[in-house]
Amino acid sequence: MSRVCELSGTKANNGMAVSHSHIRTKKLQQANLQKRRIWWEQGNRWLNLRVSTRTLKTIQKKGLGAYAKSQGIDLNKL
Repeated sequence: MSRVCELSGTKANNGMAVSHSHIRTKKLQQANLQKRRIWWEQGNRWLNLRVSTRTLKTIQKKGLGAYAKSQGIDLNKL
């Protein structure tokens, strides 16, 4: 399973690790994904999702239904 957020689509970022002597090596910055069981009010059921912590924070603020609607995601398919 790839490390991609199921709601926002957040995935790994390529970057550089820079040492004290300024030697650059490639580094992969993974998304901070968490498995969470989130209550969906409109569907009246629980959803098991693998989401990033940034997405969780937004869901707590807006609500799962409103966030999915803004992203154009149909929660019935999950």
